[in-house]
Amino acid sequence: MRTEKDDKLREEALRYHEMGRKGKIEVVPTKNHDTQRDLALAYSPGVAEPCLEIEKNPNDVYRYTAKGNLVAVISNGTAVLGLGDIGPLASKPVMEGKGLLFKIFADIDVFDIEIDEKDPEKFIQAVKAISPTFGGINLEDIKAPEAFEIERRLKEELDIPVMHDDQHGTAIISAAALLNALDLANKKIEKVKFVVNGAGAAAIACTKLYVALGAKMENILMCDSKGVIHTRRDDLNEEKLPFARETELNTLEEAMKGSDVFIGLSKADVLTAEMLLSMSNDPIVFAMANPNPEINYDVAVGTRPDVIMATGRSDYPNQVNNVLGFPFIFRGALDVQASKINEEMKLAAVRALADLAKEPVPEMVSMAYKIGNLSYGREYIIPKPFDNRLITTVSMAVAKAAMDSGVARKPINNWSVYEEELLNRMNSEQKLIRMLQNRAKQDPKTIVFSNAAEYNVLKAAQIVKDEGIGHPILLGNKEKVQEILNEFDIQLDVPIIDPKSKESEKHVEKLANMLWEKRQRKGMTQYNAKRFLTNRDYFGCMMVEAGEADAFLTGSTRSYATSLKPALETIGPAKGVSKVAGLMMIMTKKGPLFFADTTINDDPTAKELAKIARMTEYVVRKIGIRPRIAMLSFENFAARTATSKKVSEAVALLHKQYPDMVVDGEIQPDFALNEELISKTFPFSKLNGKRANVLIFPNLASGNLSYKIFRGIENSQVIGPILMGMNKPVHILQMRSTIEEIVNLATIAVLDAQQRNK
Repeated sequence: MRTEKDDKLREEALRYHEMGRKGKIEVVPTKNHDTQRDLALAYSPGVAEPCLEIEKNPNDVYRYTAKGNLVAVISNGTAVLGLGDIGPLASKPVMEGKGLLFKIFADIDVFDIEIDEKDPEKFIQAVKAISPTFGGINLEDIKAPEAFEIERRLKEELDIPVMHDDQHGTAIISAAALLNALDLANKKIEKVKFVVNGAGAAAIACTKLYVALGAKMENILMCDSKGVIHTRRDDLNEEKLPFARETELNTLEEAMKGSDVFIGLSKADVLTAEMLLSMSNDPIVFAMANPNPEINYDVAVGTRPDVIMATGRSDYPNQVNNVLGFPFIFRGALDVQASKINEEMKLAAVRALADLAKEPVPEMVSMAYKIGNLSYGREYIIPKPFDNRLITTVSMAVAKAAMDSGVARKPINNWSVYEEELLNRMNSEQKLIRMLQNRAKQDPKTIVFSNAAEYNVLKAAQIVKDEGIGHPILLGNKEKVQEILNEFDIQLDVPIIDPKSKESEKHVEKLANMLWEKRQRKGMTQYNAKRFLTNRDYFGCMMVEAGEADAFLTGSTRSYATSLKPALETIGPAKGVSKVAGLMMIMTKKGPLFFADTTINDDPTAKELAKIARMTEYVVRKIGIRPRIAMLSFENFAARTATSKKVSEAVALLHKQYPDMVVDGEIQPDFALNEELISKTFPFSKLNGKRANVLIFPNLASGNLSYKIFRGIENSQVIGPILMGMNKPVHILQMRSTIEEIVNLATIAVLDAQQRNK
């Protein structure tokens, strides 16, 4: 039965796919196309030259076209998610989604192709006919048993990597988890007894891979909807026959007794607590049915505290998530121009994933999942999807296995260079934002939104609430707010407070008394305090100061200075901070770039510049990024002008007081942002030949103008301004902030509050 939550999700999902440019992916040019000369090179007559080169040497297609980074995601819509045979058109949103995952996790381009054909032979011929376009083919959501034959034939008859991810993706991820679960349970794969519930494409692929890792066929019992697959049955197809055992067991319940490992790829709630109790000590249960597993996680761990459990869900430990595999397997295969994805490459991916889970977990990953000491153990047997090491660890292992097994046509000679190339491919923009929001969701805080009678603010507040990022409180005229909510059908049931209304008089008086006590020796009267508290910015700040909320978000319709004054008078700077500062985070294709100070300090002294740099380093580290700070000027290590001398003095202070900081200057921004220029021209720099990711500007004008120019010409997400140095979380939006920018800064406000609680 559908719930109100289900209906809400449906509306949001449909709106998400429909809004703006339809769908989830697009094709964008990768070469200059601004002039007539560019077009002449891109098409006629210039395009004839690479055509002739490819005619002479077909492998040059990888040199002159996008084939080497292009994967086809192909389906006929016969087994889409848990929806069944819904047809090729209805499968397109899923295929586009798969394309999106390929791009954001491994920078692989995708054409999604939906083929209206159920006949395996005709489907195979269609795929073969279009295969010259692609560097690899990802088969998706094709029902068994046809999927087996389709994949087998295409792998045999094409000279590019082909993989049916529904089968092998689950197999690879679960196999990695299995190796580590067996290690923790101190059991040997060749001795344990398996029960596999489900006999579809994924279950069979999983079982075959476990056998390749050492499991014994005689120790495996497979069950389908009719029970145990045994030799007495006469209804088995060609794919199930190899798994038929000579046994008197007939039911799943009978098969479970004394078993060590349960692999579920079937349907919800088929594994009972009684069956789990009948398993051996330290049972391993992979209940991977989606969205609901074969046994509820809480029931399983409550029944057997010694169970090592994995599911397909992200809200429980040990999620078997295919995104840990397919982007990076194809990445490695494409990069060596492999002719296929073979068993050696799949096993290499398994072992790479298993080994990565045993490595120390980066702080950024631990913070994302609100697990203070995330480490190898029963609740962490496979890496998390947000682990940035996946692209290097898995892709490099797959590429090496392709070379070792003789299917690589373009071997890698310098693994250090390849590793750097992989890191540069990561879509750090979306990954970092997802990471930050995921961290916020682990411990959402109460955020007061000023200017609630603005559509962008209300829509952002709805997203913050619906996504679980935080708990909004709205400040504004209730009638106007409700009017906008109704006009745009924004479903947002949260408190709305109007400080100017009669019903808020007692609330205003309470906060005004607190403000007066705080400011009475600085010239504020009780009367003025009460008058100020009818102003939303004073009211919202005092709610945070009084502990009625965790963070305050304002700006959007007022100048920055107008919104900052109430924050400084109510909450004020943190202890030891003489001047607060503003930090902008701009998401670029090369990763996040931080600008400071962009909002507050007009012409800071050298000491103030050093303090701004130090505050910025602290904030950037807490976000989870290692800062490389460039102190900017219009001269490179020359210091002939007053501005450059000020910057040089600030750098000297930082080098003396904080020798471990990666900071240098005075340096021009074009040098600071170019690794080649830094390493060749300034090999002595503490930036160590690396591109800076934090830019500290010598004055407010240069910082503010630079970031606004960047914002105007670059289609990049912006987070900020992050107000640094305040005693409690207050952040001030730029005027005319977009919905996305408001959500992003609200996320930072929640993380700010979380950090202060620690």
